[in-house]
Amino acid sequence: MVRRISAVCISSLVVACAISALPATATAATERPVVVVAGTFGPAFFYEPLAGRLRADGRRVAVFQLTGLGTADIRVSARDLDRFVDDVRAAAGASQVDLVAHSQGGLVARQYIKNEGGAREVANLVNLSAPNRGTVVANIADFFGGGDCLRIVACQQMKVGSTFLEGLNAGDDTVGAVRYTNLYTGFDALVRPIDNARMSDGATNVLVQSQCPYRAVVHLGMPFDGAVYSGVQDALQGRQITLDCFRG
Repeated sequence: MVRRISAVCISSLVVACAISALPATATAATERPVVVVAGTFGPAFFYEPLAGRLRADGRRVAVFQLTGLGTADIRVSARDLDRFVDDVRAAAGASQVDLVAHSQGGLVARQYIKNEGGAREVANLVNLSAPNRGTVVANIADFFGGGDCLRIVACQQMKVGSTFLEGLNAGDDTVGAVRYTNLYTGFDALVRPIDNARMSDGATNVLVQSQCPYRAVVHLGMPFDGAVYSGVQDALQGRQITLDCFRG
């Protein structure tokens, strides 16, 4: 019988999470919890459909809501993610987690892995449309915001060429033994240019339309798209990414 445990987790703000215990017969892979890292302005409940798919696959799942809904310094969100993951690992009795991160959440996850000890605590990072090299959309927001990105620190950090991104991308992209996968879409209006979602140094990068040319998934749709989710499944199992283009 599967036993379910629900909890409310608190870092610098209230973060909703749900962790599902697994049967004693679960495999080693499913014993590792999954933390879904939300994107900018994304409340935890927004990612429940993705969390539900993962739970249906037999995974423990917790959703991390970015500090200040993603308006805070990405480094602050990364430290909060570190504490959140520690709580998830303790609750599950696991030494490592897998991360599935959307949008800005991918940068928060990478900052946590690189600079907050996450390289020892994370087995897989699967990014969904993360602006790994920044986005000119943030540069445009900076322009129309009077040069300060409307004083949203994370927006300033996501600008192409920002000091934060220069530091994050300095050296090896693929820190530690973590397996890195980036799934991204040609219909992304928020990560521009779209190839800025890619990483180097052995990361797996898959443009959705390279396998599913007629799949018109947009930035906000990445966590909910069935074909994308089939790629998430492959990545978490260490398989070659083969998207199921007909999955709803």
